[in-house]
Order: sequence, then C-alpha cells, then structure tokens
Amino acid sequence: MSINSLITKTNKVLNDYPAEKIYLHFDKPYYAVADTVWFKAYVTENQNFLSGISKIIYVDVINQQDSLIQTLKLPIVGGMAYGNFPLDQINYKQGNYHIRAYTLWMLNFESPAFFNKTFFIGEAIDKELKTQISYKNTSTDKQEKIDARVQFKDANNKPYANKNVTWQVVTSYTVIAKGRGTTDANGFLTIAMSAAQKAEYQLQKGELVTTINTTDKDVATTSFRLKNAIISKDFQFFPEGGNLIAGLTTKVAFKALKSDGLGIAAKGTVTDNDGKQVANFSAQHLGMGSFQLLAEAGKTYKASVTYSDGSTQNYNLPPVTENGIGINIDNSNPDHIAVKIASNDGFFQQNQGKKFYLIAQSKGVICYGAQTALSNKEYSTTILKSKFPAGIAQFTLFAENGKPLSERIVFVQQKTGLTLGVTSPLATYGIKKKVKINLTAKKDGAPVEGNFSVSVIDETKVPFNDDASTTILTGLLLSSDVKGYIEKPNYYFNTPDAKKVADLDVLLLTQGYRTFSYSDILANKTPKIDFLPEQGIQISGILRMANGIPVRKGALLLTIPDKRFNLEGTTDPVGNFKFQNLVFNDSSKVTISAKYNVNYKAMVLSLTGSPVPSITGNFSAADEVLNIDSALNTYLDNSKKQYAYLHTLKDVTIKAAAVPKVSHKDYPALSGLSQVADHEISGDRLQGCNLLINCLSTMLPGVTFMDNIFYVTRDYNAGGRVPMGIFINGMNVDANQISTLNPNEIESIEVFLRDELGLVNRANNINGVIVINQKKAPKGTKISKSQLLDMLPKNYEVSFSPQGYNKEKQFYSPKYDAPASTNRSDLRTTIYWNPKVVTDVTGNSSFEFYNADGRGQYKVIVEGIDASGNLGRSIFRYTVK
Repeated sequence: MSINSLITKTNKVLNDYPAEKIYLHFDKPYYAVADTVWFKAYVTENQNFLSGISKIIYVDVINQQDSLIQTLKLPIVGGMAYGNFPLDQINYKQGNYHIRAYTLWMLNFESPAFFNKTFFIGEAIDKELKTQISYKNTSTDKQEKIDARVQFKDANNKPYANKNVTWQVVTSYTVIAKGRGTTDANGFLTIAMSAAQKAEYQLQKGELVTTINTTDKDVATTSFRLKNAIISKDFQFFPEGGNLIAGLTTKVAFKALKSDGLGIAAKGTVTDNDGKQVANFSAQHLGMGSFQLLAEAGKTYKASVTYSDGSTQNYNLPPVTENGIGINIDNSNPDHIAVKIASNDGFFQQNQGKKFYLIAQSKGVICYGAQTALSNKEYSTTILKSKFPAGIAQFTLFAENGKPLSERIVFVQQKTGLTLGVTSPLATYGIKKKVKINLTAKKDGAPVEGNFSVSVIDETKVPFNDDASTTILTGLLLSSDVKGYIEKPNYYFNTPDAKKVADLDVLLLTQGYRTFSYSDILANKTPKIDFLPEQGIQISGILRMANGIPVRKGALLLTIPDKRFNLEGTTDPVGNFKFQNLVFNDSSKVTISAKYNVNYKAMVLSLTGSPVPSITGNFSAADEVLNIDSALNTYLDNSKKQYAYLHTLKDVTIKAAAVPKVSHKDYPALSGLSQVADHEISGDRLQGCNLLINCLSTMLPGVTFMDNIFYVTRDYNAGGRVPMGIFINGMNVDANQISTLNPNEIESIEVFLRDELGLVNRANNINGVIVINQKKAPKGTKISKSQLLDMLPKNYEVSFSPQGYNKEKQFYSPKYDAPASTNRSDLRTTIYWNPKVVTDVTGNSSFEFYNADGRGQYKVIVEGIDASGNLGRSIFRYTVK
C-alpha cells in the first residue's frame, strides 16, 4: 500500500464521518437545592470548528443511583446552545449528580465523546441534620469489615450529644447488617459493620442508613454509600509505542490508582528474572510517572511497588517483544516535536530496505505524513508544532502493507492561541455598585471576532480549586479525545510550565486514545450509520389498514393547537411518513390525524420511537463528594439565608372535616384489635417500591422476615416461631399475596405486635397482625355510549406531547440605580451570567452588572471560541468592599 493510498483512505473516513464534541460551560461548580443551573453548550467538529452537523443537543441529569432525573432538548444555532434548569425541592435532594450531553449523530460511533461532568448539590432548606463520615477498612480474607465514624450536628453546627442512633446496611432492599448506638459528647458514633467476604451482598455494594433521635419525637435519617469504603489499589505499565522491545531502551509510563479512581503516590524498583535491579521509579504527579528500561530478550521483569500509605505489592511488566520497532517522542520543546523511530537487530535484519510510513492526525485532519526506507536501525526527525492545531496529535507508524506497528499520542500546546484580555476600570468596588468589564480577543496580536460565555461568582461564598475545574480547554482539547477519567484536568492548563508539560505527557502515555482504528479504515470497515444528524424536531411513523397493509399516499394532518400550527403530509409507497424541522416547546400537545382519507376508520396510525442511549454508571465518579455538608459548608450557610422564605411549616392545623381513612376498624374480623396500631406506615412511603414484599421485609418496625414468613422480632429472638397474620382488606392471606399488590394503591399498613384480647390471634393461630389497607376505589358517574366512544383512543388519530425544546430563559441581574432598591438583601452567589458575549471586528466587547451584598473577592470567568476553532479562557478577579 502506498502512503498516498493510506492518507486518502484515512482522509475520506475523517471527512465522511466527522466526530462531534461537546463542552458545557456552567455558571459555577456546585449548587444548592432551589438554585438554578445555567449553562452554555459549545458543539464542535473537525479542527474544532463550531459544528454545522447537528441542530439538536440533549442534556441528561442523572442522580447517584444512576436514575435519569430529566432530559433537556435544546436547539443548536451556529454550534452553540443555551440552557438552564431549576433544582426544585421535589426532584432534587442533597447528593452527587452527573450531567451528560450528546447529539444523535454521536450515537453512531463505538466510543462516543459524550460530555460528562459530576456536580454536587447541597441542601440548606429545612436542614435538621449535618453529618460527616470517615471509613476505616479492617477487612480480612474471610470477612469484610468497615468501621464508620459518623458525626451528627444540627443546622447550627451544634453536635447531637448522647442521642440514640439506629443503623442498617441495605442492599437491594435487603438488610445485611444492623445495630444501634449512642453518640458521644461531640456527636460522634463509631459503627462497626461486617459481612462474609464472598457473600451474595457485600458491604461495599450497599448503603449505610442511620436514623438519629434528634428530639423525643423527631427522627432524622441519612444514608451513605459504602462504594469506596474499602479501597484497593492497582498498578499499570504502559511502554511508549506499545511494546517493550528486546535490545532497545524504552520509556515505560506507569499509573498507580485507587479503586475510587484517584491516583496514589508510589515508588519502587524493577528487577529481572535473575533478581538483578534494572530500574527504579517514583511517581511525579497523581500516581503517574515514567522510567527508562533496557529490555533483554528472553527475560521477564517484575516491579516491587511501595504506595504512599506504606503498603507494598509486586506486579509483572508486559512481556518483551523479541523483534520490533517503535516510536519515541520528545515533546518538551515549545516549537517542535522530536520523533525517533528505533528497531532492534532482529527486526532490522528481517525488514531492511522495506518502506515504513509515519502519519500524524489531529482533530480529524492528517497533519503530517512521511515515508522512509529502513536503512538504519534508528531514524530521527523534528516536526514543527505549527503544522498541528492545539490539542492531541496521534502519531502512528505503519508497515508498507498498511499494518500499524506503533502508536503514540502527544499534546500540542500552541504558543499563538486565542488571547483574552479581561479588564475593569477599577480594582475595587462597593456592594451593589455597577461594574463594567471590558473584553478583548486577539490571535497573533490581531483582533478576533468570537463568541463567549461569562460567569461572575462571589468567590468568598463559592470557593473551588481551579485545578479541578472542567474548562473549554480541558473539555475540547483533552477529555473528548482520550478514554478514561482525568483527575484535576485544569492543572495542565492553569499557568503551564515545564513540569506540567512533562506531567501531561505522562498522562497521555497512560490514557487510551478515543478515535477510529486504522485497521478498520484500511479494511474499508466504516462506522455503521443508524442515525442521521438531526436538523430539527422530527415526528415519523407508519399508516396501515387494520389488516396490516400499508396505506400508500395517505393524507395526514399534523396540528399543534397552542401554536395554531397545521402541516399536511403524505405517506410514501410503503406507508411511512415524516414531519421534519418542526419547532415547538416541551409542553406542546401534537395531534396527527388520518381522518381525511376514504375509509379512515379502518386505518391505524403508529409512531416511531426516539433513540436514547442507555444509562451507564457515572463516568467521572471519582469527582463525587462523600461529605457534602462539610465540603459546601460556606455555600450552604449562605443558601440557608438566601432561601429562608422557602421553609416549610412542620405543624399545620386543618379545621375542615377529615376524610375518613380505611383502617382495621372497617373489618369485623379485626374488631378485637386495639384501636391504635403499634406502628403505622403511610402508603406515601411506598412510592418507587418495585416489589412490595421486599420493601416490607425491611420497613416494618419490630418485625423479622425469615423464609417468606413475618414474625414478631422479640418473640422470634426468644425462640418463638408462630408467624404473624397478614390481612388484606380484612381477609387473612398468605405472604405470597403481598407481591400481587400495587404499592401505589395502598392507603396504609398497620402493625400490631400484640393482641391484648387474644381474639384475632386465637381465631387464626397467629402471633401479631399486619393489616394492609387498600385505597377505596372512587365512585364514578354514568355516561352514554357516545361519550364512552369519544373517550376511547382512535386508531386513525394520535395525540401526544413529544419532547420539544426547553424554553430559553434570561438570567435575572438586578439593577441598583434607584436608592430605594438598594435596601433589598442580595445574597446571590452567581452575580452575573451571560452566554452571548460577542466581540466585534475590533476584537472588543464589554458588559455591565451590579454587585450583590457579599464582600470579598469576585471571580470573572470568560470562555469561548472564534470562527477558526481557536479556544480561549481567562479569569479576572476584583474586590468588593
């Protein structure tokens, strides 16, 4: 295969199947319940140009249990989209969440570069309990053991001293460990949990649920995930170019990782199979580093690793390749990339004189191609970085038959990127005073027209480590091109120096590259396209006769009543129809009817579903925060004051006549029981319960569930084995009947642990009673036959509410130009959000806003892109006194 053929084939795939990438710029790194999340989406394609491929973006919000909370559907205009969503008190609670964003076009590819970001939400409204937990793992080979030390405090940070706490470890509704204890004078309680090491349910798969008696009457419950309570460690080796080659000195990168996804510092030595030490190493950044190794044929190598916590472990290095050739790259020079291709004696003897190709591609473009004949064992060259766009470049060495032999990715940092200047006339402003910010955008000293988003936050209330930030540079230049989680991505871009350049190089030696496979390209294996890029909202389906025969050239009418919109359509020869490029909001009702056809009552209209990617675990779970109360302490203190008006009243007195609820008193067979049950569980608590008997096995106080039978716990522990009676609507039934009930139709569950009169126990040979009361079915009114037919769905017509675009809202920025308005309390944390700042032909723009009441340092973050795909980010700080 000639090098021209190789480049032509590669370029065709890159051009025909461009990869879209997404970055979302958020107004701040974390939130509280009742906040609104504001963001701007940047969608790019090859060479980082703003994408013209897709016109719709989807943004999913997913909770820590990997359940989808909501999906936003936004129109992309000029490669950008704007969105927001309120964190209401119904759908959002304190915890970790993650956001993913994608287009339909991305679903065609094997490893799509979805945007992923973890963010956490705190809660300050009606806060009764603050917790702080730490884990200590004392597991053995036979048993998992975790000691959890939990501190309980009230909303004012006063410890709950000498309070009773009950706890359970729950996995899939099954309690695998439980106990109780009392907090000490500082509100601390140590909980010792244990389970068999190879049990069906392991501790680390479960949740620790604690319930504390905050007062004599009130209890507060908190749950903690045990996923990272037991931390294991792993060590991986990555020879540069892909292989250890006999007779060649190879750079070997390594990564020491904990099971929570974060790096751990480590050092060690490498010995060969004769016990001779051949290398030593030490991590340079977040558990990553590299060392040089001269591998010898027929030898094996082993590393002895010592982690920063003092533990040690031995690991085998990859096997040595007897005959091979590999790429070695030095990326330390700011102007050029030094490439060395080295082969060992065996490979050189077998392939002397044969052609080899070196190809480099970046951002969907072939940037460099060279051909050489193997006349020496080493071949060196330098390549100017100006040939590459900023970002990751993939270097691949090919044999002349097109087989890839060695590969290496490097990060190209351009000295002449987009330069953003953010300035203000003053360095210090007063509270509620107007601030003017000037923005200049330049590339190589020349003014640039660009599109930017601006966030201004009160940094005193929203502290955050900027190294851990997700930025437009980390998102579009780094994370979207490599596989795997990247810890503290902005560290590599935040005032880069020689050490950070070296640390980034080691990171790329240890990360997999997310792109096409050359092997597939050369075998003419192209991506299978199932979804065309969306150009607007589309509704499609098929029209058939009741006997299944498609209706050819059938007339259809689509109406959107609230937009006074009508659109006519016609089916194709096999009954398919499409209404394309529609624009409507999320709440719109759409009707499609075939009633304008002859014999329309015998027709059936069916709609095509929309493709949705499956929900997977959080890609960036390592960013999740265990102790949100303490991590967001400053922010939540402000949120408590900011949303004080949202407090809900605990005691509400209702003077109207109460609607009588169904209870055991309605059934003669249970009339012998006490007037008041020992425990009562409201049907509301069963919402979200899939299998009722599994929920009840853990929810009923004083009750033990064993072998599909319920027992009174105190009697069971004393050796009693008389089962409890189960009554559904007053009828004594077997426990298996519980599984047939719909949890949503249950009014209440009453638990009687004793029967004082003994009438029900003796009559049914039971010990204790569980009464399940179903809701009363509402009484209806009679309707006519014609009314009934109107209510039934018509096969020839369909009315539905498809997902439309989420409405764009304006960020509210108050004005304090009138003296009276300055008296209002202003506790905002996001002071200003503007996703539509555009620089003109002179490269200039400006914006104004008013400060809030917060004193201290305010942080202005500007991110954006120009028409040539150049990215820019700048931070400016000023003081408010």
